[in-house]
Order: sequence, then C-alpha cells, then structure tokens
Amino acid sequence: MPNFAFKARNRQGETLVGERMADSRQALALALRREQIFLLEAQEKKVVKKSFEFGGNPTPKDVAVFTRQFSVMIDAGVPLVQCIELLASTQANKKFAVALKAVQTEVESGNSLAASMKTHPKIFDDLYVNMVQAGETGGVLNAILNRIALFIEKANKLKKKVKGAMIYPCTIIFVAIVVVAILLIFVIPVFAELYGSMGKALPAPTQITINISNWFRANILYMVFGLAGIIVGIRSYYQTDNGQMNIDRLLLRLPVVGDLLRKVAVARFSQNMAILLSSGVPILDGLAITARTAGNRVIEKAIMDSRVSISQGRTVAEPLRESKIFPPMVCQMVAVGENTGGLDNMLRKVAELYEDEVDDAVANLTALMEPMIMVVLGVILGGLVISMYLPIFQLGSVVS
Repeated sequence: MPNFAFKARNRQGETLVGERMADSRQALALALRREQIFLLEAQEKKVVKKSFEFGGNPTPKDVAVFTRQFSVMIDAGVPLVQCIELLASTQANKKFAVALKAVQTEVESGNSLAASMKTHPKIFDDLYVNMVQAGETGGVLNAILNRIALFIEKANKLKKKVKGAMIYPCTIIFVAIVVVAILLIFVIPVFAELYGSMGKALPAPTQITINISNWFRANILYMVFGLAGIIVGIRSYYQTDNGQMNIDRLLLRLPVVGDLLRKVAVARFSQNMAILLSSGVPILDGLAITARTAGNRVIEKAIMDSRVSISQGRTVAEPLRESKIFPPMVCQMVAVGENTGGLDNMLRKVAELYEDEVDDAVANLTALMEPMIMVVLGVILGGLVISMYLPIFQLGSVVS
C-alpha cells in the first residue's frame, strides 16, 4: 500500500501536513473527507529498498516473544508508539528491527497498527493482522496479543513435532544411500578386479552385484540429472492449480503419513478458527484466513466450500462432512457448536483433542518406520557385503 505525504485543510481553515497510507490518491481524499479534512496536495513517497540486509526473517519464536512483550507493555499503560520503539531497539534480528521501525513510522503517521503490520506479510501474516485489527476495534489489544503469542507457540510446537518425527528416518535413509553409493562406486570394483584375475566363474549373487556396480558407475551422471529433472518437474507441476490439488490429495491418501497430515490439518484449522472467532473476527473472514493457512489445497477447498455454504444460509459442518477430509466426529462437534452458539469453544476442544492425536500419530509413525528402515537397510547392505564375500567363503570351504 503506497504512503502519501499530503497537505490538507480542516473546517476551521487550518493547514495540516502529514503522511498516511492509502490505496490511491482518491482513497486518501475520501478517508480524509470522512474526518472533515479536505485534501489539497498529495505526493506518493517512494520506498527506498535496501540492496542487502544481514540476517534472515524472524523465527516464529522471535515473533511470539515480541508479541508477548508487546502485550505486557500495553497492559502496563505504555503508549503504543513507545512500545514499538522500545521493542524494535531490543531485537537481535536486523530485519525484524527494521520492520518494526517502519511500523512505528506508519503508526505515527496516523495509520492503524493492523494496517501498518499488513505491509510486512513475511513477518505478520493475515491471521496476525486480522486479530490485531479485531483487538484495536474492540479495545482489547493487550488480550488479543497475548492470545496471538500463545497461538504462535502452540503452532510452532505442533510443527516441530511433525518435523522431529521425520528427521531421524530421513537422516538414516540419506546415510544409507551414501553408503550404498560408496560401496557400488569404490569398494565393489576392487573386489571385481580381484575376482577377475582368478579366472573362475563367480557365484550368481556376486556376479549380479558386480553387474549392478558396473551399471551404476556407467550411468551415475544420467541418474543424477534424471533425479534433478524429476524434482524440478514435480515442483513445476506443483506450481499449477491442478498439480497442487492432485499432489496434496495423493499425500492425504498415503498410508500412515496421510493420516498424520490430516490430523495436523484438523488441529491447525481448529486452532486458527477458535482464536479468530474468540477474538471477534467475523466467521466468513475467519474461514477465508484459515483456508489460506491450511497448507493443503484439498483442505483449503473444503474450508472455502464451508465459507460459501454459510454465505448461502447453510452451516459450516455440512460441506466439511461432504469433503470426507474431516473426521465425522469433528464435523459433529462443529455442528453442535453452531447449534449452541459456542463454535469457538467447541473448536478449541477439537484443537486440544487433535493435538493429542498428532502426538500419538507421530509416536506411531516413528515406531513403525524405525524397524522397517532397519530391516530394509540390513537386507540391502548385508546382501551387498555377503555377495562380495561369497567367493572367499567358497574358496575357504574348498581349501578345507
């Protein structure tokens, strides 16, 4: 949103000079006219972009700590601009500090806190901005900020659980691939050369392993480029609407992993909607925001269908049930919450329930994958080693 430096006159004939953000010059004039101020001149201020900045974007933990400190300072009666200034000066993350300084400048120019934060979407997402706007409108900004901090901490904890469950198996698989590649490229050819000098027929497993090694060494570059091409192709396909929908649908249908992704999505949806509704955000806006943060196009579509359903006078639960993505128990609890007028409380209970479900699913996934990985790796690595030592074993039996 552009920032305008303007000159205007009020009803008393006094000349006013200031800065304000607006979509256009006409929008600025209209906004000032509502305050009985008449625009005389307006000049859009050009934003000077820095070519390079040290440091990356702030982490969710940084944003959560800032939000909680912000809430405490407002609750203590510290003026809004002073709060932002103090918090900006204490930020270790340079990009975060610069963004907060920009927010401070915009608030001093007369913009709302929510509108000022909206200009930094990489730090303050739609959910954050809409909740701040609801807090400003209702005069309960300190309470809303405290809820946001709690929500960010919970969402970050949920994300870490899922990532933590995947780190161990992914690391083991990566190490196994590296070890197998080293054996095929460097170790097995040494054995092949040794056995070749003996001039005798090799056992079938040994010959097969040597053939695989020869093929792997001859085609390794093609395999690397082919794998890179497949990854690029999948990523390009995922950028399209149909591709994203099809891949996300496939992920939800995967055994074990699909169940975990579905439970994470239900927990995230319930958390987001509960905190938005309890903060005073209208349900249609809440569903639109929640859909954008779903992380899965199939689930996003189900939530947007619920939004359309409400606008047509139906319920939220009906399209969720029809999507067959959300479990029947969740749909039933949402329906009960709608009928009793306590949808936010019911969604909060669903979120708590599914956070526990995610914990169980992560534990089950880890417990299932560990033995499977060990068995597969044992068969592959053990098979390679044994096949290469078979001729030596046979030689030993002949000598004995």
